[in-house]
Amino acid sequence: MRQEYITIGAFEFAADVHIIKLKLESEGIAVFLKDENIVNTDPAISHAIGGVKLQVYSKDREKAMAIYDSIRSYAKDNKGQLITCPNCKAKRSEIFYARKGLFHKLFPFLEPRKYRCLQCQMITKPS
Repeated sequence: MRQEYITIGAFEFAADVHIIKLKLESEGIAVFLKDENIVNTDPAISHAIGGVKLQVYSKDREKAMAIYDSIRSYAKDNKGQLITCPNCKAKRSEIFYARKGLFHKLFPFLEPRKYRCLQCQMITKPS
């Protein structure tokens, strides 16, 4: 049976993902960092390619997500409070950029910030 890697997270810089990578590997989970070398070579294009992707085998997804969620830092507002999802009231959101359209693909830093709830997947704009 052929194993496939699935992406469980994306990071702007390779240094941000290495702590999670080491934790997953210490738990016996094989990890692959897609686009790590590209981002290390030219960090300015990280947004354009979607950052460094943290990938694990599909068979390890559940265990890897549990570990990842236990050490993940969630999005906070300007006052340092966790972002609350207006739909499900969960406090587990991350910054999200859609990168739709050529303009935002070329200039991703100009796209307005949004948040994606990790529980219900609803995307919201900051209030």
